[in-house]
Amino acid sequence: MSGSTQAVSVGQAQQLIANGTTLVVDVRSPGEYLTSHIPNSINLPVDQLDPHLRRIVSAAGGTLVLVCQAGGRAEQAADKLGQAGLSDMVVLAGGMNTWVQAGAPVEHGEIKKWALERQVRLVAGSIVFLSVLASIWFPPAKWLAFAIGFGLSFAAISNTCMMGMLLMKLPYNKGPGCDIDEAITRLTRPQVA
Repeated sequence: MSGSTQAVSVGQAQQLIANGTTLVVDVRSPGEYLTSHIPNSINLPVDQLDPHLRRIVSAAGGTLVLVCQAGGRAEQAADKLGQAGLSDMVVLAGGMNTWVQAGAPVEHGEIKKWALERQVRLVAGSIVFLSVLASIWFPPAKWLAFAIGFGLSFAAISNTCMMGMLLMKLPYNKGPGCDIDEAITRLTRPQVA
């Protein structure tokens, strides 16, 4: 996470939101966002930020609270936005997981999809299980389990997840889509004097 971006607790985020000049930006996939999100939040998926960074930075009208499922993608978004010149932002520590655990308000959609982190656990675990099982008959299959284990370790150390980024591109996670232009328009909010 960029040096100037701080992580805030659920209580601190709620105080910022209550001041009227703070916007919540949910950087999860549209599918995850449609399942549940913080009321009045704006969905700007982290994988769609790069081509729109300048527009987002110039449109941002107030403090942004960046949110994802557990915090990693929000930190990635903060890095990208910070490098593009945005400084008035914070990351919700623990993401939606801590928001829900704290009993903070959540809007639930009719669509129920698994969080990306849960999908990664399922896919990675299944690949490891099946490759170890397959190695009984085909010993080189164990190297696939090794590669997945290495990838998960690298994901933890680098706070990035290649498998998560690939899963985010599946139609299941896309949902009906995210209207980037509308989301950027919603970022503009007059500042309180």
